[in-house]
Amino acid sequence: MTSAANRPWVIGIDIGTSGARAVAMDADFNVVAAGSSKLADFSTDHRDPVIWWQAVQTALGQVLDVIDRKQVRAIAIDGTSGTMLPVSADGAPLAVPMMYNDPVEDADILARIKAHAPKESAAHGATSGLAKALLYQSVPGVFRIIHQADWLAGHFTGFYDVSDENNALKTGYDPVSRSWPDWIAATGARLDLLPDVLPAGSPIAGISDDAADAFGLADDVVIVAGTTDGCASFLATGADQPGDAVSALGTTLTVKMLSDRPLFAPDYGLYSHRIGDMWLAGGASNTGGVVLSAHFDNERITALSAEIDPATDTGLDYYPLVKDGERFPVNDPAMKPRMAPRPESDAKFLKAIFEGIAGVEALAYQRLVSLGSPALRSIRTVGGGAKNAVWTAIRSRKIAVPFLPVASEEAAAGTARLALIGAKSAGVL
Repeated sequence: MTSAANRPWVIGIDIGTSGARAVAMDADFNVVAAGSSKLADFSTDHRDPVIWWQAVQTALGQVLDVIDRKQVRAIAIDGTSGTMLPVSADGAPLAVPMMYNDPVEDADILARIKAHAPKESAAHGATSGLAKALLYQSVPGVFRIIHQADWLAGHFTGFYDVSDENNALKTGYDPVSRSWPDWIAATGARLDLLPDVLPAGSPIAGISDDAADAFGLADDVVIVAGTTDGCASFLATGADQPGDAVSALGTTLTVKMLSDRPLFAPDYGLYSHRIGDMWLAGGASNTGGVVLSAHFDNERITALSAEIDPATDTGLDYYPLVKDGERFPVNDPAMKPRMAPRPESDAKFLKAIFEGIAGVEALAYQRLVSLGSPALRSIRTVGGGAKNAVWTAIRSRKIAVPFLPVASEEAAAGTARLALIGAKSAGVL
């Protein structure tokens, strides 16, 4: 057993929509230090890549201040999916980055993608990475068009031409063939401007001398290919076997499951990220906390939950929505909410909503199985709804699999798990 004095660490870094987080993790998946920084502390312009790096430096510095920085073995970074920028060979941004939710408004670009991209590709849509790449390729002096996580990793390696299979998915990368497919060129995209792609968790390169000196790190630190923030959040929970699932009970209900085969169902907005020898597939419903908040505030939900017996059923068959339309597990833009009759008791009404959302969750996992996923093995839950014990009891009654605790809700912890994989692969851990 390695002693505490010289125990090796890896570091995962998450750059999100509002700030950066960093964690140090040991080989047993224990988070031993954490740091954070808000983008708003540096600027109100979240598109400025300079503040991304400032936030990362700050969060990382907080972690390194409380561990032996000379024992860091590997670093991996995740970023927001679909955030891109064109760069010069030395990494200098050549245009304002486009964030994950910034749409490309050029109708010709979108038409070319629609005409040539396979139906199951994640490159469709105005916010796709490929649409942004097509827009940026006319920028003078462009060396590569890369993703947010790629650019930040480049600050540690000095290389700005490498990405990972998860960030590249919405740019048209084919995770099955593990290549940039030929149809991309048919859209007019320049393949020479797209980054080289490595599997998430693969070593990219050793840390550069400049970065090692700047952070006081050893010169044998390995920089590891990262992932998207969404994939990192899943990995952070500890789910790691086919059939392991994570339900996010936030504003909407999102379900994700590890599969031993890729799942692509464009009619449901379903595609798969490749992580090691497994695939992460999932879908998003329009039900969720948004329905609860339309009727009750948090204090009222807490009070009413105390009146609910989760072991019994109301007999009400709700499909809770706040407006017409559903995406997954039912693809029907005209679907009507089903929330009648409303009982006189607010507690019974809340219970029926809990049951309804749990029913949608159960149907969502049944849909994944019908599309080729393995049998549901376990569920871990994140988001605000995870804190409601009554709702959890109702869900576990309707979905008869183990409900397991999450290891972490920090996306940076999921990225640290990739750093562990990369460190072991490189032989430094």
